[in-house]
Amino acid sequence: MLTQLQHDTLKKAQDARVQMVQLQFTDILGHLKNVSVTVNYLAEALENGIMFDGSSIEGFTRVQESDMYLIPDVKTFSILPWRTDEGDIIARFICDVRTHNGEAFSGCPRHLLRQAIKTAEAAGYTMFAGPEPEFFLFETDSDGRPLRKTHDKGGYFDLSPSDRGENTRTTIVKALESMGFQIEASHHEVAPGQHEVDFRFADALTAADNLVTFKYVTKAIAARNQLHAAFIPKPFYGEAGSGLHIHQSLYQEDLNLFHDSSRPDGLSDTARHYIGGLLAHARAMTALTNPTVNSYKRLVAGYEAPVDVTWSAHNRSALIRIPTVRGNSTRIEHRSPDPAANPYLVLALMLQAGLNGIQRQLDPGPPTTDSAYELTSMLRQERGIALLPEDLKEALQCLSESRFVQEVLGDHIYEHFMKAKLIEWGVYRSQVHGWELEQYLETL
Repeated sequence: MLTQLQHDTLKKAQDARVQMVQLQFTDILGHLKNVSVTVNYLAEALENGIMFDGSSIEGFTRVQESDMYLIPDVKTFSILPWRTDEGDIIARFICDVRTHNGEAFSGCPRHLLRQAIKTAEAAGYTMFAGPEPEFFLFETDSDGRPLRKTHDKGGYFDLSPSDRGENTRTTIVKALESMGFQIEASHHEVAPGQHEVDFRFADALTAADNLVTFKYVTKAIAARNQLHAAFIPKPFYGEAGSGLHIHQSLYQEDLNLFHDSSRPDGLSDTARHYIGGLLAHARAMTALTNPTVNSYKRLVAGYEAPVDVTWSAHNRSALIRIPTVRGNSTRIEHRSPDPAANPYLVLALMLQAGLNGIQRQLDPGPPTTDSAYELTSMLRQERGIALLPEDLKEALQCLSESRFVQEVLGDHIYEHFMKAKLIEWGVYRSQVHGWELEQYLETL
């Protein structure tokens, strides 16, 4: 029997004359998946879920355990801001994944974040997050395939009224707002063809759902404007890469627990311990916050991306930055993640690491005032500053040595993530790349 909220959602779909419904979810790597049903089956989907073959999804189940169910979250109901080629109106739900016997699936990234949220709630905390995803817009060929050519030569905050990228970004923002998103700002970023859209603070689950939806909507609208939206962290040598900075804070009801007006810097002990937890587990978390081979081309000196495990009140090269706002807006900004990451896994890990820091009362040490890029190896050693992993292989090694991160992920997600990423590293390591041919073909 449908609940009242499910009845209300069904009526919304009927009143809006929805014809098709997308039931969306992500695999372990964060790739968005979808099962579509007609609106005639929506009531059944809301009441019982829709069965699908989990063995065909990256890191889900074996063939003999393949029957799984998608359970629509009615709070995520939204009508997509475009129609099919036939003019059909489409709605979507983000779904939780359950096993054939109705239990929450341990390999569902959204379930992992739900568990972290419950852990925080049991301790009296609610996490709020404000993501800042960046992306590139590329030209496409006559078949819609991306070219290695951006749509502009612009830079930070640049504006060109006739710029197709500017128009596309505006369309993206309007589309998201029509779906209920609260967008704080959008602008051109540092590199040619690079853009950023900033979300208003939301609870952790909503923030992760928003990021998944944002990538989907951005790609769809870019394609409708003969452009290709790419969330690759570092498409060009010598240019800034795309980050996914995540602002975050803990609340008790309406009270921001990161603020303490009696302290000179306005930061509470809770905030400091939370930062301490993030720093303590930073190297082990990097395989999840920066999950591709390409991610580590961004984590290099000179482009405002962090290279070491530090925190600072002002320095944008630090891993953790403290924005200047205080009071109920006091927050920390984690600057290492990139948009290739699975937002459910990243937010779950950050929340659990921060809670671990609070529980253990971890001291983050003094903030770093120097630019991370100017610190010598000797200075880093004297101050006990660790470096972030330099490539995916090192990041996976750090992950394999962290019992804490493994326990947060659970055996299923950890094992399947490691397997997939070790394969990725092996393929990359064995390839012959263009740089090698340019460097050695004529000289050796």
